[in-house]
Amino acid sequence: MANSKRTLFLKRRQRVRNKLRKGNVGKVRLSVHRSNKNISAQLIDDVNGVTIASASSLEKDLGVVGKNNVVAAAKVGATLAERAKKAEVETCYFDRGGFLFHGRVKALADAAREGGLKF
Repeated sequence: MANSKRTLFLKRRQRVRNKLRKGNVGKVRLSVHRSNKNISAQLIDDVNGVTIASASSLEKDLGVVGKNNVVAAAKVGATLAERAKKAEVETCYFDRGGFLFHGRVKALADAAREGGLKF
C-alpha cells in the first residue's frame, strides 16, 4: 500500500524534529510553516511551552498579504529576527518541519540570520 503525501510529510516532520531535539536541549526553536498561500514562523520555548515571538505573511503591516514568494518569506524572516531581538533571544535552532530547506524556507532562514539570529 502506498503512503499518501500527507503521511510521508508527517513522518519526515517527526524525524527532523526528533533529531533536532537531541542536540539542542534548552534552546529556543524557530519553527516554520509554509502553505500554498502563506508562510509563518515562530520562536517557541519548548521547556515552558510558550511562543516567544512570531511573524506571518498574513500580517498587514508587512505588505505581503496574499503573496507567498521568496520576497514575502524574507520579510517574515527579517521581522521575526527583529522581534526576537526585542525578546532578547539571540540563539535558536531551525526546525524546518517536513519542508525542504529550499526556496521560501531558505529565504526565511537567511533573512533571520541577517537580522541577527544565530542558528
